[in-house]
Amino acid sequence: MTKAPGDLPALHDEGAGDLAPLPATHSATLTRDEGRVHMFGRRNEGLPDADDATAAPVRLRAVGVTKLIEDNVLLSATNVDVRSGKCVVLRGANGSGKTTLLRILAGTMDSSAGTVTLDGEPVDERTPATRANVAALMGAPTAYRDLTLVDHLVLIDATWGRDGDASGRAAEMLAMLEIEHLAERFPHELSSGQQQLFHLAMVLLRPARVLLLDEPEQRLDTHKRGLLTSILLDRKAAGTALVIACHDPEMTSAIADRVVDVTGA
Repeated sequence: MTKAPGDLPALHDEGAGDLAPLPATHSATLTRDEGRVHMFGRRNEGLPDADDATAAPVRLRAVGVTKLIEDNVLLSATNVDVRSGKCVVLRGANGSGKTTLLRILAGTMDSSAGTVTLDGEPVDERTPATRANVAALMGAPTAYRDLTLVDHLVLIDATWGRDGDASGRAAEMLAMLEIEHLAERFPHELSSGQQQLFHLAMVLLRPARVLLLDEPEQRLDTHKRGLLTSILLDRKAAGTALVIACHDPEMTSAIADRVVDVTGA
């Protein structure tokens, strides 16, 4: 059920989440490994420029999507429709299907029924269009023990083919999330809250017209949740379409244009 917000109550692989923040602009081999995508090959020419990726309006639409595994209902029929500069918040109890829905929206999981389209074309993480336009944080992105935080961000920035000062953009992102003092730390040296901010930095740094986040507020204190809320509002104002699973009523009230209550069986 969809509601307006006014209805609401107030290179050693460290692991990977869905749709890690490496670009669609890599070709050659795409292999699946327990839901992870590893991308090898050189940048393709002719795909959208990084600076253009957030410029055009976008629409992500899911109609009647469901997910069944044998007789188990992971996600009941659900509709989501989000456009540039808007935010849909997914609300529901743990196990209700929010993460499943986000994976379907990201194209990392097939639905049992229904359709998901990005600007009218089917969503599939293996296609250049989906990977160029959709950034997602669902679980921990790929990280490497022998790269510092700033090294990771510079690598992501460079992988997306952005021109200019990659180090400067990496430093700005760390400062935006108030973790610039951790720039030379390694991922395994971080606390759980610091890791969450680092994961957010990895996803927020890359160009994207659609941002999918699974409980981005988790493990963050009140101040950092307010900081993240401000960052997401800025992304909305810049034209990014947001779909966020969230348990925080204050964050939901601040950023949501629509709320979708997600249910399993």
